[in-house]
Amino acid sequence: MAPSSRKVIYAALAGNCLIAITKVVAAFMTGSSAMLSEAIHSIADTGNEILLLYGLRRAEMPADNEFPFGHGKEIYFWSFVVAIILFGCGAGLSMYKGIDHLISPVPVKHSYVNFGVIGLALIFEGTSWFIALTQFGKSKGGWGYIRAVHRGKDPSIFIVLLEDSAAIIGLVVAFIGILLSHITGSPVYDAAAAVIIGLILAGTAILLASETKSMLIGESANKEVAKGIQEIACSSKVIKKVNEVLSMHMGPDFILVNISVDFVDPILATEVEVTVAGLDRAIKQAYPQVQRIFIEIETWRAKEALRDGEKSCKPSGWLGDESPTRSTINI
Repeated sequence: MAPSSRKVIYAALAGNCLIAITKVVAAFMTGSSAMLSEAIHSIADTGNEILLLYGLRRAEMPADNEFPFGHGKEIYFWSFVVAIILFGCGAGLSMYKGIDHLISPVPVKHSYVNFGVIGLALIFEGTSWFIALTQFGKSKGGWGYIRAVHRGKDPSIFIVLLEDSAAIIGLVVAFIGILLSHITGSPVYDAAAAVIIGLILAGTAILLASETKSMLIGESANKEVAKGIQEIACSSKVIKKVNEVLSMHMGPDFILVNISVDFVDPILATEVEVTVAGLDRAIKQAYPQVQRIFIEIETWRAKEALRDGEKSCKPSGWLGDESPTRSTINI
């Protein structure tokens, strides 16, 4: 796992710990619903960073008999848990407290304390956000930010970036709500700000859940990688056709690839072995994230079955009970 991921998470963890403490104190001193929502938000974010660090550690565990492809998907699972916690704890509690204070208004006291805490929080959150944005900018390459979030395979960085972005927006909303309550003397604006903060957190959580779900299920490698692998395979003189290239991310830095190819006829077994070894070397050099490759070779009996398919009562993929369409070579 890239060290930059941990750097971003540690920075966010340190910032959120400091922010959470100051927000909790300010919320109890002033009775502000918006500040309490922000405190809940920061506490949830602190727990989320701890879970992400745990997920990164679990993802680095080596492969074993029970998990032959390693534990890389653990980071996707814990990222999904983060989204659930952000939705349930952050968004749910924030909206609950906001609605409760709308029904039973609570006066906001010592507003200047809130303003000072919001100012400090903006400094901490802004620093964490800048670090996350810088690292995300390096990892996204030539993609735009929206596409990078959608196609990125390391959720730890963009989760922190989205959380910090939501936190900064939430702080601005809290400032406006508290300021309006201070000017008008009505706590309704403060309570409404808490509800809006909850909605912001809910939207962020839904976006995170949507992105991590696809990776948890088994998202393919990016199209550029699949196309590049196909071009490498097609460049071989003894490969007549590449039928398909299937891929799956087993972790941010682990791509599993399955290639179906059709060799020229006739061909010696030694030529097949040399070609397979060459493909393995060339693909892994071009794309270091590709760690395991399986090659399916269409057999000559399968080709006969396809040509004589109309005469056979078997499915076109089979010539007989022991003659599958493709044989598999594990490289």
